[in-house]
Amino acid sequence: MSFLLPKLTSKKEVDQAIKGTAEKVLVLRFGRDEDPVCLQLDDILSKTSSDLSKMATIYLVDVDHTPVYTQYFDISYIPSTVFFFNGQHMKVDYGSPDHTKFVGSFKTKQDFIDLIEVIYRGAMRGKLIVQSPIDPKNIPKYDLLYQDI
Repeated sequence: MSFLLPKLTSKKEVDQAIKGTAEKVLVLRFGRDEDPVCLQLDDILSKTSSDLSKMATIYLVDVDHTPVYTQYFDISYIPSTVFFFNGQHMKVDYGSPDHTKFVGSFKTKQDFIDLIEVIYRGAMRGKLIVQSPIDPKNIPKYDLLYQDI
């Protein structure tokens, strides 16, 4: 399903998307097109993109083509989904140590829709971090990896 969503293939394109998306949540899915979990997430993103078109713009970003952002957002697990609003990085408290990105695939389309609505409403009120509406049992668990400490 990744062919249904627009792709950003360079740092410049990602920069333009971040700067140019106004009054909408910008959703950047970092991953690889051939990864099965990325394909599962892409299916959810593509099925919800038209429903969320007034609130969100969704792009796919290949981690191999944008190493600057992959390193900046510490993308060590794919897929990782990062959110912006009017050029500001939006953080979400998922009940995990990392509030900067959602790691893994959403369990249902409704989980993704609910999250976008909460981010959008919070951002419209000037918040930079919001509480996740997703049931904690639907949030993938992972361990943070620290190398060379």
